[in-house]
Amino acid sequence: MKIALLQTALSWENPTENRKNLEEKIHSIPDAIDLIVLPEMFTAGFTMLPQNCAETMQGATISWLKSLAKEKNSAIIGSLIIDENGNYYNRLIFVFPNGEIQHYDKRHLFTLAGEDKIYTSGTKKLIVEYKNFKICPLICYDLRFPVFSRNVEDYDVLIYIANWPKPRINAWDILLKARAVENMSYVIGVNRIGLDNNNHEYVGHSQAIDFLGYPLFEPSENDGIFIVSINKDALLETRKKLNFLNDKDSFNLYT
Repeated sequence: MKIALLQTALSWENPTENRKNLEEKIHSIPDAIDLIVLPEMFTAGFTMLPQNCAETMQGATISWLKSLAKEKNSAIIGSLIIDENGNYYNRLIFVFPNGEIQHYDKRHLFTLAGEDKIYTSGTKKLIVEYKNFKICPLICYDLRFPVFSRNVEDYDVLIYIANWPKPRINAWDILLKARAVENMSYVIGVNRIGLDNNNHEYVGHSQAIDFLGYPLFEPSENDGIFIVSINKDALLETRKKLNFLNDKDSFNLYT
């Protein structure tokens, strides 16, 4: 599977401008890419004023994602602010090339920024089956909680999309590797760059890591699109050889 990681700055609470910027970048991605990964809250930045830019599942951004996925014949993943039944969600959207959508609502809300007081937490983990890969997509702060991301579903790829700020970027680097090693899974992490309106700085470090913790490219702080290929046969061969996942603990997170 070929994956494009899109690392860029975001315009504050401006879905129209962000869609325009991202569309230009997506159009520059070569054909034959299977999956395009966008940052967390790619339409607005990490805002605690969702009323300024929230949309519905029938809104402009969802239509835009469907159109682009069809045009590029590629799945696209990213999160945006969704207003549903009177609640706001930091919702990750996985759009298939045929327009089908699956979604995941961020479970671990970032209390340091008050996200838990404004947004509604998700309750269910999502496993997406695509191109013969099982993908577990999660959002930013979820990265700090290994129990929720534990590979009990035999997924092949763990994806984190984020607005992860510069002061804690070392934790981002360390934890992405840890999640790859402990789950014997490919890990894809996509983070934004630039300053937001709260004067938080983001330095990217988007990266792809293999199932033994080795980087597939060196993280960068620059605006860019990083393309990687992952191989399921190599993953399965290593899992069979080492058998680490066979010794994992049994637990039920919801009891």
